[in-house]
Amino acid sequence: MRKFTQFVLITAAIMAAPSAFAEMKIAVLNYQMALLESDAAKQYAVDAEKKFGPQLNNLERDAKALQDKLVSNGSKMSQGDREKAELDFKQKARDFQFQSKELNESKAAADRDMLKKLKPKLDQAVEETIKKGGYDMVIERGAVVDVKPQYDITRQVIERMNQLR
Repeated sequence: MRKFTQFVLITAAIMAAPSAFAEMKIAVLNYQMALLESDAAKQYAVDAEKKFGPQLNNLERDAKALQDKLVSNGSKMSQGDREKAELDFKQKARDFQFQSKELNESKAAADRDMLKKLKPKLDQAVEETIKKGGYDMVIERGAVVDVKPQYDITRQVIERMNQLR
């Protein structure tokens, strides 16, 4: 609804004063893409995968090994051994869920910290790109149905952000 309202307002403004908008320089920016496609965000994604990925993989591997043991040896096990293996599997599954939740929360916190660090650089890159291009209006890409590539400044913002380091 918000995007529709923005669209209606922009359309009404353009229709109300066509001569004023004829000379306006308008651009479109995909803010989220500019952030996520920057070198810093890509490096963070690699680092986060190195930090959080192995821990989840180890938990998953342990639980799968127990499950495979139950499936392959279940018929050969005594009733007591099978029950013990099933309890071990259930405990590993609970541990996996708990630790997975903890790791996801840690990763979410790390993601928020990364966004806090990158947002000022992104804002600076956007401002500098707008000034350099002399744009009168910049619209979020999500509020636009279609746009010609020459009006999209996302790539320029990404390049500028990568230069800022």
